[in-house]
Amino acid sequence: MSHILDIKTAGKPLNEAAKVLIMVHGRGGSAQDILSLSQYLNVKDYALLAPQATNGSWYPFSFIAPAEQNEPWLSSAVETIGKTVEKALAENIKPENIYFFGFSQGACLTLEFLARNAQKFGGAAAIIGGVIGEKINRENYRGDFAQTPVLLATSNPDFHVPVERVYATANILREMNADVTEKVYQNFGHSINEEELELANSLIFV
Repeated sequence: MSHILDIKTAGKPLNEAAKVLIMVHGRGGSAQDILSLSQYLNVKDYALLAPQATNGSWYPFSFIAPAEQNEPWLSSAVETIGKTVEKALAENIKPENIYFFGFSQGACLTLEFLARNAQKFGGAAAIIGGVIGEKINRENYRGDFAQTPVLLATSNPDFHVPVERVYATANILREMNADVTEKVYQNFGHSINEEELELANSLIFV
């Protein structure tokens, strides 16, 4: 199975915007759900792009299942994020003006895409996520983020995302020259809180 490319839009028209925010929803969520969060972010002048996962899920199993169990959905999902980036690039948006926001499964997918394609982006906020795979395959990750700001925020514990994977992801991104901020909330639960949105605004959408 591969995902059907279905990108929902909001905010400024892409051909009129100087910056783009790519928003990636979680399992069981939707592009419209994640786009609705943009009202809490400092992105009123951005074009907003949100790809929709076919059947509402980017890949079928846990993000820490063996990677082959999540294929071919996972590769197709990473490709979908790439095509969303290409849509922005085709309108002459520079990579340093492309931003990312992902939650849960969408945060994992966002981080996996970024680590495989590191360069100077505008910034990324990943709420409750980490790079994908039962074991981390460091060989998959290459490039230089050139101090791209990245926010990794999570709850400890979280039923879906072990905090150890968040820390490991932060270390990988730092090795690749990202400017990483970690924020761990004790027993907060699997959701997005107001402070995380405020942090995203102060660190990423400035």
